[in-house]
Amino acid sequence: MKRVYNFSAGPSALPLPVLERAAAEMLDVNGTGQSIMEVSHRSKDFVPIIENAETLLRFLMGIPSNYKVLFLQGGASLQFSMLALNLAGVEKGALQKKASYIETGVWSQKAAEEGAKYVEPIIRSSSKDRGFTYIPEAPVPDQSDAFYHITLNNTIVGTKWSKLPKTGAVPLVADVSSCILSEPLDVSQFGLIYAGAQKNLGPAGVTLVIIREDLIGGAPSWTPGMLRYDIHVKEGSMYNTPPCHGIYIIGLVLEWLNNLGGVEAAAQLNREKAELFYSYLENSKCFRSPVEKPYRSLMNIPFVPIDTDPNRRKALETRFVKEAAEAGLVNLGGHRLVGGMRASIYNAMPKAGVEALIRFMEQFEKKEG
Repeated sequence: MKRVYNFSAGPSALPLPVLERAAAEMLDVNGTGQSIMEVSHRSKDFVPIIENAETLLRFLMGIPSNYKVLFLQGGASLQFSMLALNLAGVEKGALQKKASYIETGVWSQKAAEEGAKYVEPIIRSSSKDRGFTYIPEAPVPDQSDAFYHITLNNTIVGTKWSKLPKTGAVPLVADVSSCILSEPLDVSQFGLIYAGAQKNLGPAGVTLVIIREDLIGGAPSWTPGMLRYDIHVKEGSMYNTPPCHGIYIIGLVLEWLNNLGGVEAAAQLNREKAELFYSYLENSKCFRSPVEKPYRSLMNIPFVPIDTDPNRRKALETRFVKEAAEAGLVNLGGHRLVGGMRASIYNAMPKAGVEALIRFMEQFEKKEG
């Protein structure tokens, strides 16, 4: 069996033990004689699967009892509008409420754009002036704002928040898609957090929402049922057929993480991996990190050629990604909006994968002179 090191930003690598167990249980999950993809979500056979996933998630993240956990669909992109609709939506004909946004990259921009359909988005601060290579100051919001939105880790540009903004009584809302479970997170500091599963949680198709109870039930009467948090809470994430297979895999990933030693153990490994790679980039004569040091992500590490000639840079990037893939190091191309290269080193990426990438880059650098 040939396995490569997958540095994709998402869908990303899954832990090998999880894939092996899922393969072993493909025809018979939990002794049911059925594949998980055949099990009815309304049956007694699925209940322990979704309950196990929520119980493990609550334990690993220390989720307080006054927060609800939802396994939804539509990706983080649907949450851009769904959260605004539920937290700040108004009856037709009424004035829009205001909400604060901090602009730190493409996904925070999209969150504000989608939110604008239901709220008046106030961009309190932005790092666009320096190409989103840092996290800007976060001003205190107007206390009448419906919520305060941040993207905790910026997948495309490779920045992360190290200190949460002070929002007073305004609920802090965060997209944690690319950093969930990578290091400890105090859920009680947030009103709502959401994450697409396809980076650190499991396969694409599941969206996790963790919401404080007092924020549930504010959707306008005209809100479609599928977009109401209160309905999904009442139905235990089974208002319609949920992504059963994805929830099952999330449960396996959480069991793997728990056996690893939990979020603290994952955070230590993630810091070691990131420090190794950033240290290499600091000393490289061929590549550099475009991100300002205090704001560098542990999960997504963009890097670019030092050469400033655009034609030579583009040729080197193309050659690098191609030769790396041939060496079993795949999906290292940067996002199409920013170019360059990017190594996403989520929880499932072993330290050996980062070491293999560095060895390849050292050899590539020697060859390039």
